[in-house]
Amino acid sequence: MFTKNILSGSGPGAAPRGRGRPPGRTRQGAAARERLFRIAIREIARRGYEAATLREIAAKAGVSVGLLYRYFPSKQAVVLALYEELSAAYAQRAHSMSSGSWRDRFLFALRASLTTLGPRHDTLAALVPVLVGDREEGLFSPRTAFSRQRVQHVFVTAVTGAGDAPPGATAESLGRLLYLAHLAILLWWLLDRSRDQRATAALVSLVERALPLVALALRMPIAATLIGTADALVLEGLFGEGAESEATR
Repeated sequence: MFTKNILSGSGPGAAPRGRGRPPGRTRQGAAARERLFRIAIREIARRGYEAATLREIAAKAGVSVGLLYRYFPSKQAVVLALYEELSAAYAQRAHSMSSGSWRDRFLFALRASLTTLGPRHDTLAALVPVLVGDREEGLFSPRTAFSRQRVQHVFVTAVTGAGDAPPGATAESLGRLLYLAHLAILLWWLLDRSRDQRATAALVSLVERALPLVALALRMPIAATLIGTADALVLEGLFGEGAESEATR
C-alpha cells in the first residue's frame, strides 16, 4: 500500500517539488495520481456515480480525504480525467485509419471507438445519467469540449479525407452528424442487455448495410441543404450560442 509520503511525492528519494508545483508532476506523484484515479473509477463502476463518495474512495486507497483532494477535488474531476484518457487513446488508435470511402472510414472510426471504450464499459454505463443529462460534465458541456472535439475531429476527418468526400462544407457537416450518430450507437451499447451485446453488433451491421443508401441520397441536389440545416440545428440545440465556432475550430 502506498504511504502518504509516496503519494505526495515527498520523503527520502523523492524528487523535490518546487513551490506551487502541482501534485503529480514528480514520478511518485504521477504514479499516485494514476493509482487514485484507477481506484476512483473502479468505485464509480461498482457503486454508481451518485453513491460513490470521495471519502470511500480515499478509504479504499488507504489515504486521507485531504490527500485525495489534492489530486481530485471532486468526482467531476475524476470524470473529466476519464474523458481525457479515453479521447487521447481513441485519437491515437484513429491514426491507423486507412484511405478509402467515407463509409469505410466512418465504420473504422465507429468500431475503433467501441474497441477503445470497451474496457471502460461498466464505468461509462454507471455514468450514463452524467453523460446525457449533466450540463457541467456531460458530453456536450463546455468543460468537456476539448475531449469532445478530439473525438469529433476523427469523424470529420473520416469524411473530409475520403476519396469520395462530398464537396465543400457538406463534408464537415456530414462528419459532425456521423459523430452524433456514433454517440447514439454508444448509448445503445451502454444500455444493451443482450448476451455478449449481440444487439449492438447487430445495430452496427445494420448501419453498415444502410450506408450505401445514405451515399446514394447524397447525390440528390437537396442533400447538401438538408445536411447543412441538420448540422446547424444540432450546433444550436446542443451547444447553444457560439457553438459553431467551437465545433468547426
